[in-house]
Formats: sequence, C-alpha cells, structure tokens
Amino acid sequence: MRIRTPVLIAAGAVGALMAAERWLAGLIARGEGPDPVMRMVVLIDAPIEAVWAEIADLERQPLWMSEMKRVRVLTPGPVGVGTRAEADVRIFMIGVDDMVEVDMFQPPTRFGIRHVGAFAGEGRITLEAIDDRRTLVRWTERLRPPLLPTLTQAFEKPILGGIFQADLERLKEIVEASWAEAHAGTGADAG
Repeated sequence: MRIRTPVLIAAGAVGALMAAERWLAGLIARGEGPDPVMRMVVLIDAPIEAVWAEIADLERQPLWMSEMKRVRVLTPGPVGVGTRAEADVRIFMIGVDDMVEVDMFQPPTRFGIRHVGAFAGEGRITLEAIDDRRTLVRWTERLRPPLLPTLTQAFEKPILGGIFQADLERLKEIVEASWAEAHAGTGADAG
C-alpha cells in the first residue's frame, strides 16, 4: 500500500499533464491558444551590411547570444543554405547541444536556421534598412522541447523571449561600437 499510493499519484499527474498538453495543442491548432512564437526587435544605428556581417557569422554569435557558449561549423565552405553547426547552449545551468541547419540565407536581409536536435524549431532574423545608417532587426524564434512541447512552450516563451531580446540589445551594442570605431574621424557618423 505504501508504494501504490505514490505510484497512483504520479500516474494521475502524468495523465493530467498529457491531457493538458493535448488540450493546449488543440487550442493552438485552432488559433485560439497562446502564440508559441517569440518575437524580438531592435533598431541598430549602423548600415544593414554591418549588421548582416555580425548576424551571419555563426562562430561569432556567442559574442552577442549570452546563452550560447560556443559554435562549431560542421560543413566546409562559406556559410549558406545547408550549412550545419552545433552550438553549446546553457540556460539556467542546463546545457544542451543545439544542432542547427541554415535554411534561409539571403544577404543582407534574411537569415534563418532550423533546430534539428532534441529541441526542434526555427529561428528567423530579418533586417530592414530604415535608411543608409539605421537597420531594424526582427527575430522570431520557435522552440519545441522534446517533452510536453506545447505546455513547455507556453512557459518558456516569456523567459526565453526576454533572454533573446537582451541578446539583440547586445548585438546592437557590438555593431554600433564596431561601426563607430571603424568610421571614427571619417565624417561618416556626423549629423
């Protein structure tokens, strides 16, 4: 009897989680549930080409993505559609190897990856030149965890969305500082 009660409680909890997962997935499929896509945006005071150069450099992404510790490009040649990479990601002391494949590469306006490891999903970054000195960057990300993906997405979205927005703010700082340093004294940043 001592073992039976905890087992029944655990089975009931698992059943409730599975039912909640199916219910929420149904709501989302009908367009009635929470949007699982994270949306981030930042305006960078630098030309679109300077912003693109930083975003499209996979091995430098850990400089502005705080949760990404290292990236290894696994395919030879320049980055483009089909490039595969593995990132060491750590969020809240939990480490994950994130396998990705570049599936959108349209310089200097569109960059996209598919997560093809334990966490499935996609990330899309679009750049829009506001004028010759400012670039609007929009980033959408959808991650589907391996366990209870719909429920987990609902909880992860506000947390990861905040982390990813902070990543974009770091990208802004890096690109603006690099651009200002490269053009100091040239008059390119005047006015």
